[in-house]
Amino acid sequence: MSDAAPPEAAAEAGRALPFGLGLAGLIPFWALAVARVTGWPPGLPPGTIDVLLATYAATILSFLGGIRWGAALRPPGGVPVATDYVFGVLPQLFGWGALFLPGPWRFAALGLGILVLGPIDRNLVARGLAPAWFGRLRMILSLGAGAALLLAAVA
Repeated sequence: MSDAAPPEAAAEAGRALPFGLGLAGLIPFWALAVARVTGWPPGLPPGTIDVLLATYAATILSFLGGIRWGAALRPPGGVPVATDYVFGVLPQLFGWGALFLPGPWRFAALGLGILVLGPIDRNLVARGLAPAWFGRLRMILSLGAGAALLLAAVA
């Protein structure tokens, strides 16, 4: 008799960590967006929350590009898809460029960029480059982060 977990339990355990870490990654988005809306905590130098939120969003866009770059390095059949390399670089460049936009436009651009990448990353699941749970996670995280950034844009 084996002490190994059944495959379903192992798969569930394998996705629990990425889901937990991904959801934790939404905390800075929402904490900073709410701080921007409410002005809390008081006493921060003007613009500090804006810089922190925009910088965090740009680094997340860079991380999302890295997912695509990694997928391009290990394609099924050994033939990379050029769009994976393109989507591996564009999010970083887009995020960096958005940092130069004024005020709320910066958050709108970053939010839209993150929202657009959710469905694009689901394509990795359709092509067999990521497990099914990854597509669900990417949509949850894109919607969560994108909504926080759009809230910051209208604040």
